[in-house]
Amino acid sequence: MTDTTGHPSGSPEEQGRGASPTGAGRRRRRWLRWTATGATVVVLGAVAVGWAAYEKLNGNITADDDAAAELARYERERPTALVRDAQNILLIGSDSRSGAGNKEYGRDSGTERSDTTILLHLAANRRSATAVSLPRDLMVDVPGCRRPDGTRTDPMFAMFNYAFEVGGSACTIRTVEKLTDIRVDHHMVVDFHGFKDMVDAVDGVEVCLREPIDDKAAKLRLPAGKVVLDGEQALGYVRARKSIGNGSDTDRMDRQQKFLGALIGKVRSDDVLLNPAKLYPVLDAATSSLTTDPGLASLRGLYDLVRGVRDIPTDGIQFLTVPRRSYVLNANRDQLVEPAAERLFERLRADEPVVVAKEPPAGPAHGRSPHSASPYGNSFRNYEEESDGDGMSTAIGAALLSGTPDPAPTFRGNTAAQGACE
Repeated sequence: MTDTTGHPSGSPEEQGRGASPTGAGRRRRRWLRWTATGATVVVLGAVAVGWAAYEKLNGNITADDDAAAELARYERERPTALVRDAQNILLIGSDSRSGAGNKEYGRDSGTERSDTTILLHLAANRRSATAVSLPRDLMVDVPGCRRPDGTRTDPMFAMFNYAFEVGGSACTIRTVEKLTDIRVDHHMVVDFHGFKDMVDAVDGVEVCLREPIDDKAAKLRLPAGKVVLDGEQALGYVRARKSIGNGSDTDRMDRQQKFLGALIGKVRSDDVLLNPAKLYPVLDAATSSLTTDPGLASLRGLYDLVRGVRDIPTDGIQFLTVPRRSYVLNANRDQLVEPAAERLFERLRADEPVVVAKEPPAGPAHGRSPHSASPYGNSFRNYEEESDGDGMSTAIGAALLSGTPDPAPTFRGNTAAQGACE
């Protein structure tokens, strides 16, 4: 259609609509359709990949249903949690030689022992976390437990790691609860392979060595100074005993605690947590070779736990070893130092603070006289010397008589903020 001047009538848009199907408008609509389709495919692909990753990580975790059933059997004798929202988690490092990558550390005898056991207390306000190492050679009362074949053991006085060997995680939990009177809310068991993968996933962890290490048994050969350990080296480092330090299990536990603090610091660093390419391997390693109680046996369960502790500052994450000394009947075994150990357990049960220090002060504490200095600020040797005949320390007695509040006890230990090089 034309106007009186003979020019085409209508607006440019109307002229465009009258153009052929191969015009600019048709091409634009086709481009928009393909763009929308492509975006949909990308989104669906991302969702599919995300779901596959979630299912992979979720499937890595093994639920310890047998332990849950065994603990339910003895529910009436288990301690009652005293503080709402406080959590106690038992972390068990298994020395099992079965499974992928573990046979090289020794012969598989069909049993496994707790190579490392840590009772982790999370404060109800989630402002602090206290990890207490329990020596594997500690002499304790082990209750009668169910063996893997269904038979049951008799109660006996034995080394702590005997509990895991004969009755697995349920027996270990019951032994810890009997020893401490602390309710264990959750537990995790990880083997050698899972530990190595975790270290490798963060590209190694730095430690400081005062002298070179050459340990054939641990397959470890390292120079003195600062060294970044890969997973294999880290496993040898935290397990080695006779070739590093004074050869004691206590020295080994101190080394394990410092290494875990450095590992936590590495995981929490921004280059790991904010980088999906690095975060996924960490999550994969953390969930692989992991066995937990049913309440934690899913990413959701682990996330709910981690969400409550992710904001704890590294100097609020403390490591210490339960007060111990050589067993009176065998210098190669351990026994608790009392009443220091019981005071530690009391504080954890009541969700009250404790303090750790690399070298606890040996002199008067809190401005008191030398005779009423806090025993928790001294070495364990001094603690025993200052205890009276009925096991009540002079410091606690003085505090009760004077009406002065009992200060937070100080134990030898370190925090995650210190790392392995301090």
